[in-house]
Amino acid sequence: MLRFVKRTLGFSKEESVRILMYHKVLPEKEISGKDCLTVSAENLEEQFQYIKNHYNTLFFNDLSTSSQLKHKLILTFDDGYLNNLQYLVPLLEKYRLKATIFIPTGLIHKDLTDKKREMMTFDEIRSLNPEYVEIALHSHAHRNYSQISLQEAADDLNENIRTLEEKKIPFTKVLAYPYGKFPKKGEQKKAFFSILEKAGITSAVRIGNNIAYFPWKNKFEIKRIDIKGGDSFEIFKWKLRLGKIKL
Repeated sequence: MLRFVKRTLGFSKEESVRILMYHKVLPEKEISGKDCLTVSAENLEEQFQYIKNHYNTLFFNDLSTSSQLKHKLILTFDDGYLNNLQYLVPLLEKYRLKATIFIPTGLIHKDLTDKKREMMTFDEIRSLNPEYVEIALHSHAHRNYSQISLQEAADDLNENIRTLEEKKIPFTKVLAYPYGKFPKKGEQKKAFFSILEKAGITSAVRIGNNIAYFPWKNKFEIKRIDIKGGDSFEIFKWKLRLGKIKL
């Protein structure tokens, strides 16, 4: 009973893995209005300082060899934004933390000279220091997998994998679902998960706002904790503790 209570409250440090979900990072002065997808660089640094003092960050690739590591935490950033290179990577290097960036290959920018671009280029992704950054999958065209056919989803996922391989970018076969969505009804869900198995996907993450546990109980339905731009530092710490704001 005590173990159940500890696990429910997020205190079972031997098994728990907190997986945080971020997107964009910008200096506070460059954020206009309410943008829940953008965390300020200043707030991110404060969060990283706290994480450095209380948790051990790791890659998905590290999980199977880190069974003795306590206070596990995985930082994830979706989409491959240029601002990740500009503001996230220097903070990872400063605090010696690890993060996984999920790449939707069809949205990655091809023109290095375009000053208005939002996304990194393949060359920039390839140049990221593997000591601090792990690359993983986020579809090719960033379409909602619950709204397209199984064949379209399979083709899109295979294109995501093929493109990273062609660009000679090392990656982990972990998938972050675009929009956190995937087929959830009976046979369709089963068939979709079979597609993931066939593609060699080792695990897949959604949102869910809860603490995950490794080894995964449902490896294609792993929950992440959504860290939003408007979260105060107290809310951030509360989410780290419980996976969500309320019990």
